[in-house]
Amino acid sequence: MSGRTCWICKMRREASERRPEHLALEEVLAWAQSFEKLMATKHGPVVYAAYLKREHSDENIKFWMACETYKKIASRWSRISQAKKLYKMYIRPQSPREINIDSSTRETIFRNIQEPTETCFEEAQRIVYMHMERDSYPRFLKSEMYQKLVKAVQANNNC
Repeated sequence: MSGRTCWICKMRREASERRPEHLALEEVLAWAQSFEKLMATKHGPVVYAAYLKREHSDENIKFWMACETYKKIASRWSRISQAKKLYKMYIRPQSPREINIDSSTRETIFRNIQEPTETCFEEAQRIVYMHMERDSYPRFLKSEMYQKLVKAVQANNNC
């Protein structure tokens, strides 16, 4: 393969480096106050997920977001289908995006997805949230990506 960058990769990189005109300075600064505030804002989880993707550790945020969507499923059949997908993708040992949870939580989820409720992933979601809050969130705040974003939003605010 040649040393050239594919046009899709180049386009994505350029889009991710554009100035963030749609972000409010108050929102971006609030992210540094607490992980809870980051996750409660409109753009926080998306920016945080982009950071984790760059770090090759986005399975936790993807699982957390998938659980948020899963909780809103009203149809029993849709819930069963989605619970099995979540299990295969994130919970099952050696799964493609296996999250770091204890074996008892993993076994409980396996039992619960036979007749899944909206809360059957709640404990795993709580554990993953705790991992993100204690581990990757402090790194995110210190990251070049976040520091550059703050400066860019401040510059936009001053225009």
